[in-house]
Amino acid sequence: MSVFNRLVAPFSVTARIRIAQAQINRGKGLAGFRRLARDAQRGHVEAQYRVGRCYLEGHQVPQSKIEAMRWLEKAAAQGHSHAQFLLAAIYLGEPLHGAGDAHASTNTPDYDSALHWTRRAAENDEPEAQALLGHLLSTGPDTMRSPGQAGYWYSRSALAGCPQGALGLGIILLGLAKDEKDQSAAAAEIRKAAAADLPMAIYLLAVITELGIGVARDEVGAAQLYRKAAETGVHPAQVRWGLALLEGRGVARNAFEGESWLRRAAQQGDADAAALVGHLCAQGGDLPPNYAEAAIWLQRAAEQGHTAASHMLGQLYFVGAGVGRDPESALNWFRHSAEQGDHVSQVDLANVVLAGGGTPDDRMSTRHWFENAANGGDLIAAFNFGVCLAEGIGIERDDRVAALWIRHAATGVAVAKYWYGRMLIEGRGVEADPVEGREWLEAAATAGVADAQAMLAEMMLNTEDESDHGTALVLFERAAHQGHPNAMFALGAIYNGGYSIPVNPALAQHWFQKAADEGHPDAQLMLARYLTDGLAGVRDPATAQHWLEAALAAGVTEAQLMEPQSDPVASLSVERA
Repeated sequence: MSVFNRLVAPFSVTARIRIAQAQINRGKGLAGFRRLARDAQRGHVEAQYRVGRCYLEGHQVPQSKIEAMRWLEKAAAQGHSHAQFLLAAIYLGEPLHGAGDAHASTNTPDYDSALHWTRRAAENDEPEAQALLGHLLSTGPDTMRSPGQAGYWYSRSALAGCPQGALGLGIILLGLAKDEKDQSAAAAEIRKAAAADLPMAIYLLAVITELGIGVARDEVGAAQLYRKAAETGVHPAQVRWGLALLEGRGVARNAFEGESWLRRAAQQGDADAAALVGHLCAQGGDLPPNYAEAAIWLQRAAEQGHTAASHMLGQLYFVGAGVGRDPESALNWFRHSAEQGDHVSQVDLANVVLAGGGTPDDRMSTRHWFENAANGGDLIAAFNFGVCLAEGIGIERDDRVAALWIRHAATGVAVAKYWYGRMLIEGRGVEADPVEGREWLEAAATAGVADAQAMLAEMMLNTEDESDHGTALVLFERAAHQGHPNAMFALGAIYNGGYSIPVNPALAQHWFQKAADEGHPDAQLMLARYLTDGLAGVRDPATAQHWLEAALAAGVTEAQLMEPQSDPVASLSVERA
């Protein structure tokens, strides 16, 4: 403490503040704070600001945002620019608590108060406040935004040498850039901010360096910038650096370290990182997939609104991988992702709805998605919208309009050819035309649609022309190899006898077994008969009883009448396939 300060202290607030600060610096903080408090109570603005800072930082007194704001507001009201800036930052930060205190904030930032104090500090030439004002005017609530004013305040802050102002100006210019010259000007501002070691500026410089926007494209340089920003804790940089290591992009590939960086970001709440870690766990690599851990990470990301993670989590619940099979949870996650516009989830949700699942709201949403996409020219959506109309899903059933949409889709969607062919044969929504209907079925069967192959084969098998039986057999086989249970049963029935195809008990039992495994009740009954009587050469009464009970449970009444020498195939025609 200088002699001069002691001499002038009785007359100079500035001198007294210097004395108080010196006492604090020498470890006599309480005495120094008392000096500041006395002058603050007398209304001296700098002392009020410093007392506010003490309460804000918990320096020499218990930390109290309430008391900090009380003193900072006193200083701010007298024009202290940094007190105004700190007040604005507090209003944008953590909520304040204190019963009965006029300054206690709500659970959300107080943007209006923050804007008020930020503007006053900015107008007092506080560069950091000018940058904050630019930020509020560019990213704050919609009613507050003014891109032109944001650019003005960012410019003033940047001209004053503030890195935050340079970063904000760079982002604004980047969004407005129309050519390489504009991009270069934006990159120059971002580079200034990065040179001041501003973490987000380093990250953004890495992004434009990787993409070659306003600077020369340089994957190696970008990777090192990502690393530098990642080490400061910038989550998006940790994700990009982790991906660079995983893929060997601009740096030697190191999958272990790359995943480590992704996990670090995920553990700090980054949804993209959590989704990526979940995907890596589900995908596996050097080790088998770990679906249980994948579900944990995907759930973290999905709960933050990550659409792709929501879809993947729905898939895990749907098949029961890593979690208990739970169709309802699967549906909820598909719905969550679909409502955010994820097309794949919309399709998955629609498939559940078309199979009879979901809620009335799901049916309405599904129909709405398909209708919009169909009107936009999407042929798959046109087919699905036609199915919604044909089945009355989310909309009143209308076979005529359904046929129009399905006919439109049939120009490019194989399964729509099958549907339209069937509608022509049945005269549903259109005038019946079996000849044209069969042509559409043949086109769908040729395209590999199993339903079309099975239906066409059944039509050929049930004609009087036995020359068609061989072709029907081939079509049933094609459908069966695609997992079509009815085609499997039909093959069993054909090889059991009664057609122009040679009887083959072994093949008959083979196909009855295949269909029974897929849950086909009539096939279960026939398999029980084959195993009971040993028609294919092997008797197995115990297994036969199992399949007989399965058929009974499925409602096949003929199973109640089955006797050892009876022939249930007489009452089970291929038409029941």
